[in-house]
Order: sequence, then C-alpha cells, then structure tokens
Amino acid sequence: MAPAEDSATRHVSPSEARRLVQDILTGNGAPGENAALIAKCLVAADLRGVDTHGMNRIPSYMERIRRGVLDAAAQPAIDQVTPAVAQVDGRNGFGFVSAHLAMRAAIASARVYGIGMASVKRSNHFGMSAWVVQQALDADMMSLVFTNSSPALPPFGGRSKLLGVSPIACGAPGEPDFILDMAPSVAARGKIYKAQRRGETIPADWALDAEGRPTEDPAAALGGVMLPMGGPKGSALAVMMDVFSGVLSGAAFAGHVTGPYDPSGPADVGHFLVAVKPDLFMGLDEFRGRMKYLYERVVGADKAAGVDRIYFPGEIEQRTQAERERTGIPLVQAEIDALNAEAARVSAKPLVFMDE
Repeated sequence: MAPAEDSATRHVSPSEARRLVQDILTGNGAPGENAALIAKCLVAADLRGVDTHGMNRIPSYMERIRRGVLDAAAQPAIDQVTPAVAQVDGRNGFGFVSAHLAMRAAIASARVYGIGMASVKRSNHFGMSAWVVQQALDADMMSLVFTNSSPALPPFGGRSKLLGVSPIACGAPGEPDFILDMAPSVAARGKIYKAQRRGETIPADWALDAEGRPTEDPAAALGGVMLPMGGPKGSALAVMMDVFSGVLSGAAFAGHVTGPYDPSGPADVGHFLVAVKPDLFMGLDEFRGRMKYLYERVVGADKAAGVDRIYFPGEIEQRTQAERERTGIPLVQAEIDALNAEAARVSAKPLVFMDE
C-alpha cells in the first residue's frame, strides 16, 4: 500500500480545520451550535489519525444534503422512556447531533441511577465512535457505543453484502483512559474509500471483488464485499450491532441502512449508547488506580520476538493526537481540492495551511 503522506502532503492546524468544516456546514443550513459540534467531532478523528472518519467526510455529507436525503437543520427529539432510558429521534439530521444528545441523556441518568441507556433511530453516520466514548470519559463515565451501518459484509458463509461494518466502541477513565473503537471487519470501509481517493492500493486480505476474488483495487473492493475479522466471530459481532442498534431502536436493520456515500435515500441509522458510573463499588480514585495497574500490566507484558512496544487500546491514537496537535493534520491535494470546492460553493474562505 502506498504511504499515506508524500511530498505533496500539506498540514492544516486543528483550529483551521474546524473553522473550514464549520463554515461549510453553516453554509449548507446547519445551525451554528450543531456545526461547531460536528466540526469538533470530525477533526477529533483527524487528530487521532482516523482520517477515514474526519473532515474528508464533508463532501459526501454535503452531497446528501443537496440531494435532500439528509436534513442539515434537523434538531433531534428526545423521549425519556424511563428514568434511566431515553430514546432519541434523529429526524434524519446529522448523527453527531443525535448521538451527542443521547449520550448526554445517558450520562445524566447514570449520575443518578448508576447506569443510563439511550437508543437512537432515524439518524445518520456519526463518524468515529471514539468521540462519543470521549464525551462519556469527559464526564468520568464508562461507556458502550454501538451503531449499525449500511451493508458491506456478508454473513459468515455468504457472498453478498448484508451486514454493516459497524464499529463496537467502549471506554473507561484511567491513567491513561481506555478507549476501544474497532470495526468487525479486517479493515474499516473508510480506509478503502481513503485509498480510492488517494489513488492507493489496499492489502489483498481486506475485501473481495464482485466475483469473490481477493483484490488490491479499492474500487473493485467497494463493488464487492468487505471481509469480517476472524471469520464467524467478526460476522457475529456485526449481527450484534444490528440487534442492539437497529432492531431495538426501530431504525433500519437487516441490510436496509443506506450508506453515507449513497444519496438515494435517508440512511435511518440506529445507535445504542450506555453510560456507567465507574465508582459504583469503590471510589473513583481507587477505580482509576486499578485501571492504571491494568495498563502497566498490559504494556509491561513479556514481548514477542520482534516487538518493541506493547500498546494499550487507544494509546496509539492518543499519541498521534499529541503529535498532530503540534504538527497539524496531513492532507493530500485531492483532499484539499474537494474540501476547498465545498467551501467555494458557500463562499467560505479556503483552507489556510501551516506553512503559509
């Protein structure tokens, strides 16, 4: 696979990236407060090195708005079903806004009852799941974050798209925080879109083409199927995401979610969010101390041959964020052109780079 950065790569500061995204969103009808939230979440992905779920998603989101299948101005509605359970109707607005409201409700319930749960229907893609986990961490909460997504994986033993590459994410406050955010596929589908956008190849074990053959061509992969990690295990995790996020919520499921790059109709994505108070059985300081001990045991474990460093889940992304906060977010020219084209549509200022 070609390197992600080359001589044509340019770097944009996090604040400038958020400014551009917010300008484009407000220019397309998103309320200012929502635009600021979405910009923060997208750029958070870029900072963590999850470029597939960062500001490069903006052109596809804006195309969905222009096609009338995503309502940029929508404000989600919330129904407190029980003191500890809420349901959010996303009203076909941005998934970031619906998920943020749902996690806020779950956190509020968890503060009183120890646990809070929220289900979301009629939502859209909400980018990197880790930002929702971080929202809970900022409130000193543990969390589970599930979502379903459009068909990309076959069920184990099948050959056609049915299940989503739906990430499973969770977190717990610690030193450092524990953040898990992973797809049930060998690789996230966004990485294939990124490779296609950048003119790169993909590893042959990521996907099959339409004829069921391994492929290194991202376009052929997108016309075929993604491969689940661990065979039946990855397939079962994808089904689990659909059960909790789609079946339970009343959102689309069983292959009927519309993808973020498909402007043919509303997505009707479902989410399932849980917040848990970590100091239910001990003080928060003791909990954090136990998490620190777990971290030290994991990263200090005996290393296999050829391994220099063992990382805790989320640690590599945290290190990447610290670096990119300093050096900026890397973009190649095709990505710059696409973002600046969206800015020009709404008469927003184009990107200003750190070397200018």
